[in-house]
Amino acid sequence: MSHPALFVELPWSGRRVRIEVLRVVPAQPRADAPALVFLHEGLGSVAMWRNFPQRLCDAAGLHGIVYSRPGYGRSTPRDRDERWGIDFMHRQAYELLPTLLHELQIDCDTPPPWLLGHSDGGSIAMLYAARFPTQVAGLVVMAPHVFVEEVAIASIQQARHHYERTDWRQRLARYHDDTESAFWGWNDVWLHPPFAHWNIEAEIAGITCPLLAMQGRDDEYGTLEQIHAIARKVPQAELVELPQCGHAPHRDQTLRVIEEVTRFVNTHTRPKSTQPEDQPAA
Repeated sequence: MSHPALFVELPWSGRRVRIEVLRVVPAQPRADAPALVFLHEGLGSVAMWRNFPQRLCDAAGLHGIVYSRPGYGRSTPRDRDERWGIDFMHRQAYELLPTLLHELQIDCDTPPPWLLGHSDGGSIAMLYAARFPTQVAGLVVMAPHVFVEEVAIASIQQARHHYERTDWRQRLARYHDDTESAFWGWNDVWLHPPFAHWNIEAEIAGITCPLLAMQGRDDEYGTLEQIHAIARKVPQAELVELPQCGHAPHRDQTLRVIEEVTRFVNTHTRPKSTQPEDQPAA
């Protein structure tokens, strides 16, 4: 059961912004289960996830936190003259996400939350886990980016064409209060020539928690080399290659993704130890 979206005000880029947040309550919560925080894609939002967070949280018994980054969904849009820097994902990971978790009173110690990120959200999740290794219990990343490939640039250029010449702008309005903010914030920075050299392979080597990386074999925004690069830098990473799947595994292979995530979280989540009432701990 999802509660109505709420709004949290935070300091960001020299001003106060509101962040759209949705809390997801599973049908049968697991005792002492960690929270699962959902980080959306480059054109995503709370609404863009549709019913996937609820379905996953029901299956895994986890409480979910879904939010829209500034510029997206019902969160504060970008200023019209605001252009994101090539470090925009680093700033989301190092500045905004820790502040949001603190404001939501998400306990990052006992136990820390899990992070599930899609595309840009997966990159942000990995950057956060590398910078704050004790503040995250585990990661699930779907179609993440660790470096920029030509296929991604070509697809993003095509996305610009569709946005300007088709009804895609109107269709995106179902998911964003300000489609211009969401689209151009993402599209401009990815097509900014210096961004072609963006690479986080060195940073993610600091990840110590369990990591599940999933990618579709037909992903139009990246090749399987993205998750293979993760495995080279994060030895404990588990990879899942999904057939007949594009850039959105949770939409193209929903049941498989729910099954894999539930299995992985269960494998790496230790239940709270208990002692019989008549047998005190040593």
